[in-house]
Amino acid sequence: MAVDLSRLRTDYARAGLDERDVDPSPDKQIDRWLGEAVAAGHPEPNAMMLATVSASGAPSARVVLVRAHDARGLVFFTNYDSDKGRDLEENPVASATFFWVLLERQLRVTGRVARISRADSEAYFRTRPRESQLGAWASRQSSVIAGRAALEAELAEVRARFGEDDGVPCPPNWGGYGLVPDRVELWQGRPSRLHDRIVYRRAAPASDTWTIERLSP
Repeated sequence: MAVDLSRLRTDYARAGLDERDVDPSPDKQIDRWLGEAVAAGHPEPNAMMLATVSASGAPSARVVLVRAHDARGLVFFTNYDSDKGRDLEENPVASATFFWVLLERQLRVTGRVARISRADSEAYFRTRPRESQLGAWASRQSSVIAGRAALEAELAEVRARFGEDDGVPCPPNWGGYGLVPDRVELWQGRPSRLHDRIVYRRAAPASDTWTIERLSP
């Protein structure tokens, strides 16, 4: 039976958001909201929808997990030969959205993207479960394969290559990116769709000065 999507309604009433209550630093505010999502027991609180654009202008979006938020920006890891990796090499900007439905809250971040250092990528790779390390070698991310059996055969070959006890090195085409914000928007759901929206905008590239404004919902 088809679902009548036009009748689906949720009226948000959990909390409000005031300019006086947000941190002057968008980085500290991002940390605050990530921490509150974790504390609320939100599933996959570090999952964000990452949107990229190819050199030809074709948009693409997918969910990735943020593994750090620091001076490098919002850090995530991927195969550099993947669709997102190719987009970011051609057009190193991106937009990311977190949606924490339990908190009736959304966070949008837009900015420049750059690879993190090789040393940092290798250090993170060493913390991954061994099976995930092997999977990074087995997967030619975003490429067409004959079927599941082909992927499992590749994994078996990789497992045999590295043995059971040897360390698994970080693949040369795998590593991290940092999304450094130029614009950060906070969205808090409110009744009757009159949501609260607060936006930070960087005054100039590489500037630490931000303007904070309220947007109409």
